[in-house]
Amino acid sequence: MSTINESVMISSIKNIQGMGKRCLVLGGLGFIGTHLVKALLDLGFKVRCFERPHTNSVMADFFKHPDFELFEGDFSSEADVAEAIKNCDFCYHLVSTTLPKSSNLDPVFDVESNLIGTIRLLQHAVDNGVQKVIFISSGGTVYGTPMELPIPENHLTDPTCSYGITKLAIEKYFALFHHLNGLDYTVLRLANPYGEGQRTLSQQGAIAVFLGKILRGETIEIWGDGSVVRDYIHVSDVVEALLLSLEPSNGKHLFNIGSGTGHSLNEIISTIEDVTHCRAIVNYLDSRVFDIPVNILDINKAQALSGWHPKINLVTGIERFYKWLSVDESWLNK
Repeated sequence: MSTINESVMISSIKNIQGMGKRCLVLGGLGFIGTHLVKALLDLGFKVRCFERPHTNSVMADFFKHPDFELFEGDFSSEADVAEAIKNCDFCYHLVSTTLPKSSNLDPVFDVESNLIGTIRLLQHAVDNGVQKVIFISSGGTVYGTPMELPIPENHLTDPTCSYGITKLAIEKYFALFHHLNGLDYTVLRLANPYGEGQRTLSQQGAIAVFLGKILRGETIEIWGDGSVVRDYIHVSDVVEALLLSLEPSNGKHLFNIGSGTGHSLNEIISTIEDVTHCRAIVNYLDSRVFDIPVNILDINKAQALSGWHPKINLVTGIERFYKWLSVDESWLNK
């Protein structure tokens, strides 16, 4: 039996119909973007996917869909962004050119490729009459070391890496463009997404990386004793939050999107072992001073105001991911 919140969320998503409206999805061939593009097409939207040339997606099967359009360009090119956003009603900003753990190595690149590009995007959104822009921020980095758990949206923001600082600055520019130009927007501070379509040969995404290494019989290297706790959310729950964000914000612009529960790295490994019936090989390294011990997001605001809530728990999510990988073992090497 569905709960009241489930009924509200399902009803709200059904009420979101494309009706010929066009969504620009920046980063639409990425992990989250691919799932989002599929969902938007299913709802009747026209989708223009902005992506770097020669980008491949292991799950993108929509290239021949009559309402899908691929726009290959460079996010740092003002001309490309200006052309891509023409005649679009909504825009999803999923692009990021840096990673949290490496962003401090070149903060100038982080700012130039992410912040400057976003400011240009917002100006072109205003110039072209875009109804709303939706941005995925980072619930794992903008808060820094938490003073309370779970972390609410009004918690002090004190990021310890350039990635988080840039995400926070982008949030501020969204608020500025809303104040100056009335541009509607929603910012989703996302926890750690995982699920089908995520690359296992990657520099981020603990669940995907660990699952891949365990299935390939490779050694997992962990900084510290594995007690670091993070909030993990299945990609299907992320997409539902993104779809609900198409609704007018009505003054509520900022939401945490996570599971609301935390799991240690050791717990992730143990769960993957239980699901796959494979043993992990783990090498524990010295801890790093900049690793935040615990990050769990308070998701009550999103639940109360939109009816959204996560439906896939950790075990079910890992089971789905493992089943997807089992269909074609070549995906383990992507």
